[in-house]
Amino acid sequence: MSSDVLDSLEKAKGYGSVHNSPNLPLGFTDVFESYLVEANGIRQHAIIGGSGRPLLLLGGWPQNWYAWRLLMLPLAESFTVIAVDQRGVGLSEKALSGYDSTSLAKDMADLMSALGYETFAMVGHDIGASTGYAVAADYPDRVERIALGEMIMPGVSASPELIPDDRRLSDFLWHFNFNRTLAVNEQLVRGREDIYIGHQFDTKAGSPDAVPEHAREFYIESVRRDPEALRCSFDYYRAIDDCIPQNRARMKTKISVPMLTFAGSLACGDGVELELRLVADNITESIMIECGHYVMDENPEPLLKALISFFAPYAAGDDTKRLTTSAVS
Repeated sequence: MSSDVLDSLEKAKGYGSVHNSPNLPLGFTDVFESYLVEANGIRQHAIIGGSGRPLLLLGGWPQNWYAWRLLMLPLAESFTVIAVDQRGVGLSEKALSGYDSTSLAKDMADLMSALGYETFAMVGHDIGASTGYAVAADYPDRVERIALGEMIMPGVSASPELIPDDRRLSDFLWHFNFNRTLAVNEQLVRGREDIYIGHQFDTKAGSPDAVPEHAREFYIESVRRDPEALRCSFDYYRAIDDCIPQNRARMKTKISVPMLTFAGSLACGDGVELELRLVADNITESIMIECGHYVMDENPEPLLKALISFFAPYAAGDDTKRLTTSAVS
C-alpha cells in the first residue's frame, strides 16, 4: 500500500493497540502498527504490516484482532496483513447500530477502499467468518480468495435443536440465545465478565487451559474496561434477526471464488464445510486435530500451514484479478 495512505492515518496507542497488548511475538511491533481508519461512517482499528498483496484478518466473539497475533508475522512475509477489530470491538468505535451482516460487510469493503485496495483476500473466524461470507457474497468482484472457520451462519442451514438429546450441543451453542436477549443479559453479566467470558473459553476450547491465561485475560479486559463493549458484543447476536433474511437472500447466488474452510476437530469439525457447501462451489477443507473452537490461540501452526498453502496462488498473482494501480503494495 502507498506510504502516503499510512502516513495520513492516525495511530492508535490505547489498551488493545500493538503498543499496549500482552506477550506479542518478538519483533511484532517492528513490523506492525495500530491505525484508526474512518470507513463506513465509523472509526475502525486496524493493525497493518508486511508487504505483498492485501490479506484481511477478522476475528470473532469474544476475541479481537489479538487472536491472529501468532500468525501475523509469518503471514507478513508474503502479504500486507490487515487485522481488524470489527465495529464495537476493541479500539473500534462502539456504534449504536450496524451489527447486521450487510452493515458489517460494508465496513470491511469500505475499510479496504480507504486503504487503497480494490481487491483483497480474507480470513474470518467465528463472527468474523459470518462477516467474511457476507463480504464475499455482497462484493464478489472484490474478494479473490477467502478462508472461513468455526462459525454457524443463521439462515443458511437448519437451526440446531433448542433441546437436543446430546447435551454437548446445548453446552456449545447456548450462548447464542442468551446473547440474543434484550437488556437482561447485560444486567446479568456486567461486573461478572470474567465469569461469563471465562466460561466460554473453559468450555469451547479443546481443554480449559488451551487458550493461554494472558490471552483470556486480555480478551476479558477488552470487554470489561469499556461499558459500551459488552452491549456491542451482545448486539452482534441481537442482529441475528436481520442476518437471517440477509443470508437467505445471499444463498440465491453461490460464491465461486476459492474458499478454505477450517475448524477444530473438538468443536465445529466438518460442520463448517457442510454448511458452506450450501453457499459456495469451490471449497477446500482443513480440520485441526485435537483442537477446539479458538483455533488461532490453541493450535496456530496447522492453521498457518493451511493458510499459506491456500493463499500461495494469490500471493503470486497466478489465479486472481489484478489490483488497481492505487492498491499496489
